[in-house]
Amino acid sequence: MFRALSDDDLARLLREDVPYGDLTTQCLSLGDTAGRLTMAARQAMVVCASEEAARLFELGGAQIQLQAASGSHILAGAPILSAHGRADVLLQAWKVAQTLIEATSGMASEVARIVTGLRAAGHHQPLACTRKAFPGTRALAVKAVSSGGGIMHRTGLSETLLLFPEHRLFIDGHLEDAVARLRRSQPEKKIVAEVCDLEEALTLARAGVDVLQLERFAPDAVRQCRLTLHAARLHPTLAVAGGVNANNAVAYAQAGADVLVSSSPYHAAPRDVEVRFSREV
Repeated sequence: MFRALSDDDLARLLREDVPYGDLTTQCLSLGDTAGRLTMAARQAMVVCASEEAARLFELGGAQIQLQAASGSHILAGAPILSAHGRADVLLQAWKVAQTLIEATSGMASEVARIVTGLRAAGHHQPLACTRKAFPGTRALAVKAVSSGGGIMHRTGLSETLLLFPEHRLFIDGHLEDAVARLRRSQPEKKIVAEVCDLEEALTLARAGVDVLQLERFAPDAVRQCRLTLHAARLHPTLAVAGGVNANNAVAYAQAGADVLVSSSPYHAAPRDVEVRFSREV
């Protein structure tokens, strides 16, 4: 699994937590003492960011054994990593490393829960997560989604064409002209348009968009939209968005959605990681 954060990124996280050294460790003169740290799952989880956590210890000179890579499905009690080195290094990186794994594993586990539910019900639609992760955490969010078996709907504004109602508010002229302008400007890109009701869906489909993003459609409305578009011989991809979560993902898939778009994994509770220290002679 790819490492989402560079050494510079990780060093900034450490500086945030230890800007002027670890005062307690310094006062106790523990720096030269050798120690061992282990991290293990307190509950079943899909692991994420274990590579970043391991690297935090390595940057201080500790030796690492990585036992559960990102994307691993593990049970309670399963080891994630161990670190051997100076006590001050272990103590300084401890909480940052633990928090990275706990938060991102919560996201990855929620992605996996939704995907597993879809597959168990016989559906193969992808779960695509939005860019609505907490600002500054996008790289880790992308890794968490990938670790859990999902895909990214968008990683940002720079690589996709998504025509929102807010864009259309400022467009002069016909929608067909705006869609044609987008296609001329970016002929390799699919054109996605967010719509809020069936009338908008028909209008944008007739204007030539490739994907309709159905915003806050109930499953029955998704089903009706597909039937209406089919009757009109219009066949855009249907992506459902707005409120998609583990409780309704299967219903949306059954209703005929081609893609399920969700932000719910970003709000998942962190998974618990147990950390144990021991002194080495």
